[in-house]
Amino acid sequence: MTHDHDLVLRPTAAQTEAALHPPAGRTGGDLVVESLAALGATTVFGLPGQHALAVFDALRRSGLRHVGLRVENNAGFAADAYGRVTGEAAPLLLSTGPGALTALAALQEARAASAPVLAIGSQVPAAGLGGGRHGYLHELPDQAASFRGVVKSVHTARTPSQIPSAIADAWTSALTVPHGPVWVEIPQDVLEAETSLPVVTGGDTFPEELPPRPELTAVAADLLTRAERPAIIAGGGVVRADASKKLRQLAERLQAPVVTTFGGKGAFPWTHPLSLQSWLEDRHTTDFLEDADVLLVVGSGLGELSSNYHTFAPRGRVIQIEADLGKLESNHPALGIHADARLALQALLETVEEPRTDPTAPERVRAVLDKVRARIAAQELTLEQDVLAAVRAALPRNAPSFWDMTVLAYWAWSAFDAQAPGTMHSAQGAGGLGYAFPAALGAAVADPTHPVLAVSGDGGALYSVAELATARQYGLNVTWLIVDDGGYGILRAYMTDAFGEPTATDLPGPDFAALAESFGVPGVRTSPETLETDLAEALATPGPSVVVLPAELRMFAPTHLGSD
Repeated sequence: MTHDHDLVLRPTAAQTEAALHPPAGRTGGDLVVESLAALGATTVFGLPGQHALAVFDALRRSGLRHVGLRVENNAGFAADAYGRVTGEAAPLLLSTGPGALTALAALQEARAASAPVLAIGSQVPAAGLGGGRHGYLHELPDQAASFRGVVKSVHTARTPSQIPSAIADAWTSALTVPHGPVWVEIPQDVLEAETSLPVVTGGDTFPEELPPRPELTAVAADLLTRAERPAIIAGGGVVRADASKKLRQLAERLQAPVVTTFGGKGAFPWTHPLSLQSWLEDRHTTDFLEDADVLLVVGSGLGELSSNYHTFAPRGRVIQIEADLGKLESNHPALGIHADARLALQALLETVEEPRTDPTAPERVRAVLDKVRARIAAQELTLEQDVLAAVRAALPRNAPSFWDMTVLAYWAWSAFDAQAPGTMHSAQGAGGLGYAFPAALGAAVADPTHPVLAVSGDGGALYSVAELATARQYGLNVTWLIVDDGGYGILRAYMTDAFGEPTATDLPGPDFAALAESFGVPGVRTSPETLETDLAEALATPGPSVVVLPAELRMFAPTHLGSD
């Protein structure tokens, strides 16, 4: 009896001949590039450094497209966005020591957002591995240790023959649910060593799926079938699993109101009668969710932002579907189902019997949203709402947007209609500055058919302003909206509220429109009244552009502090 896994594909005569007589002059760097191509990569991000030059020399001989950014951390953000948009592992090429470590913040965001990034870094010569201190440039006692707490897995290739398998293993890890960044490091002398190994052609990997345990979905289906006031929290796992349609089918069958987390924007239609939208930082929404007799949480760990700063205390039964095992029941006791959101929702759709439906659910949803709107309206925040509305009106429906850690982004988390799954992204996973613009560049590389919007404050913009050169070099179709309030606006507000006055939050900065022009990128200074027109024109014009809005925006009052 022959099993499928016993079958071995025999090489053709041409493949055998090519393997026996590989091209001359190849190095370990070629094995890296060939391995990536064999796995299906078409584009790589990164910038060269002394110990990684053999990889970049091999790129010259390959068919891979290299997108070179100016700062390693920005290259990591670009790879993160490429992975989010395509669902593919995004190769990120880095050098040793400072080059590698500079990308750590980007890899932390990729880990928090489950973005598949395959980071490949060089190392000092192999003699310097294992803690031997030879004084090589960029030498660290244990470079990999700096990454172990950030990425999903760490892989080291110590000889040329280990390179293809190390990269294939890392690729599989990056694309195994939950997706995430991985780290591969290869010593300089291994990358530069000539090799007679055959050209790498076999690269298929098969990340395992993560189906739910049937006994758990049976219990979950029974709870949902008998629920009188079910509700659903939909997180980023729904978007990443492409499970939005299944979520909608289940919500409509149960007549269960749905709120999306900030990472799950677009997972459920914003204007649907059952949509509570994304007002998680609001006590009215929190109260509603606490009152559910069965709460289904899909693709969320109910972390700080998703739980109204850990003030959320559900009174009913909680069912939590989560691909990251460490997040199951990490904040609330639940029927924890370790599974991919798409597979788990499909299992529930097949198992839920004719449920008790609440005909008043749409009315209850409207009542909550009316209370939220009344609370915001009482705070006289017309400017902020008008600015966000102008951005939404200017941005085409399927155009992706990337948001930095800035006041307007904080508004967008709660109040912006993403209109389509997977089109709104922010750095709220790890919360680092400088994400929006380089991430938008990565998205434009992944899909040049749509304009891409990046939104930053002036503080965050200074982290990534060097990438205006990248945008110009590759002609990437990205419009960068910079809201200039002369400092770290959100920190200024936090400090004022907590301590009475801010410190170190004012930032005298450049004329961003003129700075953009100096890079050869069109720049325009706008106003709240002209923002929609100027932004729409910039988005409609091919190539990069910068729109600067001088404005000091305020946040709506929080509800987790006990004052409403």
